[in-house]
Amino acid sequence: MAIVTFWNDCREQSGRTLTTVAVATRMAIERNSKVLLISTSFADTTMENCFWGEANNKNLIFGEAGIDGNVAVESGIEGLCKLIASNKLTPSIITDYTKVIFKGRLEVISGFSELKIKALQNNIEELRTIEESYVELIRVASQYYDIVIVDLDKRVTPKVQENILKISNVNVYVLSQRLESVNRYKELKAKNQNLFKTMCIPVIGKYMDKYKYNSKNIARYLGEKKELDVVPFNLLYMEAADEVKV
Repeated sequence: MAIVTFWNDCREQSGRTLTTVAVATRMAIERNSKVLLISTSFADTTMENCFWGEANNKNLIFGEAGIDGNVAVESGIEGLCKLIASNKLTPSIITDYTKVIFKGRLEVISGFSELKIKALQNNIEELRTIEESYVELIRVASQYYDIVIVDLDKRVTPKVQENILKISNVNVYVLSQRLESVNRYKELKAKNQNLFKTMCIPVIGKYMDKYKYNSKNIARYLGEKKELDVVPFNLLYMEAADEVKV
């Protein structure tokens, strides 16, 4: 089945995660497809805040929360990585480790959570082990779900990023309307063609039409044949993303 990865190499906020969430949620609502949304982030609660929030972790179907509200080590992505390490991961078992948003339509695997309660230096080895497991997790998940949508954190090691982009059917590069972001995309595409071998669609996140660098001008500047796709900036959506109301 299809694997779609949202990524970028922007130094500033581009709205990548919120763009990923918006597309995955709308697709699950409008299409009769089973969608899995995977976050590769760590120490970032953006996706959780969209759907269930840290305060509601005790309701996760894949594990019990600890006394401080964090999900146990054996749950979520950490538990799946242990299955991968022991060669016990099967397509149908993945759903036991997800957060169900719409039954039969949308499930979510959030990023590495242990950095919230431990110092970074004590978790870096575990983090790298988890990163290396993402490729296999995504590959196996695509055998069970109709669409696997990946929010690829730019802090993931370059090699793992490249491997995830390679196995994806479509890669969506999310850029902002800042000239620095546009130039970064242009430079990256020119210098590293390997990252763009798969169909790559540039999309503008948090888009505002009444701005000098609109989709038409950016497309012209980049030499694209058609106007860039956009995810409009919507104040109600931004508020919902902070209040578990997406």
